[in-house]
Amino acid sequence: MQDKYVTISRINNYLKSYFDNNPHLQHVYLKGEISNFKNHTRGHLYFTLKDEESRLSAVMFQGYANTLNFTPEDGMNVLVEGRISCYPSQGTYQIYVEKMEVDGIGNLYIEFEKLKKKLASEGLFDEKYKKPIPKYPTKIGIITAPTGAAIKDILSTIKRRYPICQTILFPCLVQGKSAAPDIVKQINAAQEYDLDVIICGRGGGSIEDLWAFNEECVARAIFGSKIPIISAVGHEIDFTIADFVSDLRAPTPTGAAEMAVPTINDVKYMIKQLRHRANEYISNMLKLKKDRLNLIKDSFILKNPLSIYEVKEQKLDMLIDSLNKNVKNILKNKNHELVLMVNTLKLINPLNILDRGYSIVKKDEKVIKDINNIKKKDNIDIRLKNGNIKAIVEEVNNG
Repeated sequence: MQDKYVTISRINNYLKSYFDNNPHLQHVYLKGEISNFKNHTRGHLYFTLKDEESRLSAVMFQGYANTLNFTPEDGMNVLVEGRISCYPSQGTYQIYVEKMEVDGIGNLYIEFEKLKKKLASEGLFDEKYKKPIPKYPTKIGIITAPTGAAIKDILSTIKRRYPICQTILFPCLVQGKSAAPDIVKQINAAQEYDLDVIICGRGGGSIEDLWAFNEECVARAIFGSKIPIISAVGHEIDFTIADFVSDLRAPTPTGAAEMAVPTINDVKYMIKQLRHRANEYISNMLKLKKDRLNLIKDSFILKNPLSIYEVKEQKLDMLIDSLNKNVKNILKNKNHELVLMVNTLKLINPLNILDRGYSIVKKDEKVIKDINNIKKKDNIDIRLKNGNIKAIVEEVNNG
């Protein structure tokens, strides 16, 4: 009975033999975008080729890899030649690449990297220029095509999560040569509205479909916006210049809507927390004021109000006594000083010598101190204790 069962190795080797003997799979031509690129230390290249709907594992051994005139990178679109075969150990099929060259679309990727490097050097991607996204917006602008999945996903998500928020659509082209100028026009138009945040983007597509969001004019319009912008371009694996310059990058349009608004439950929880904090704050303040009131009520001053008056009265008496004492001391000291000054004046007063029988002789209002200062017939004045005498000198004897 068990003869009909085969091993995994046998079936995988059978499939490998089937692939290897199928002439249609021995030389195939494929085009796709490189992702999950890995350059092995032995020189072999491992990567995935993808298009909009499918993926295929790929390997390019060192001998073939050495013939390349470019360095493969994720996101690069390439044209490859090789054979399809099965890798028995893992039971997977893959393409063994023998030739590879950059696809025409790959040139777009090169332009993408060139512009990315230029704008990064100018600082357009710096975090210091990123504007914060409001937590609770009231009005959101949406810049995208008026039809398609993107606008439907954004509007339905906002309505479901935060229905009180108002949305304004700024319809624009999101694909083709006219798309970039149209996006710039709507970004500038949105500046005239009282918006809290802008969602700018579109659904997924090829690199050509998303190229409008890689244009320099769009990047500079986003950077110059006074309103914070959330980029919502393509799928999670898609990156555009708009993603790097925007204030916030969302993986999808739906993700952008989720980042732009909270849920009603979030708002209810926030209100609940604020109410709890407010009640707690009020309770603490009431307790603090009550404790302070009780402290004042129990204070000695309020219970004995006359004590304030008594203390002041006693202090006033002490001040008055001190003032009176100081005044008396000052008057006593000044009186003593006055007596000393009077006595001193008496001692030095020249008129006092007249009481002892002396007189003062003057000539021409000047006191005569020397006999040589007077001569015969001079008119002199003699001052005595109780009067003056005018006289004429009859004789002068100087010895």
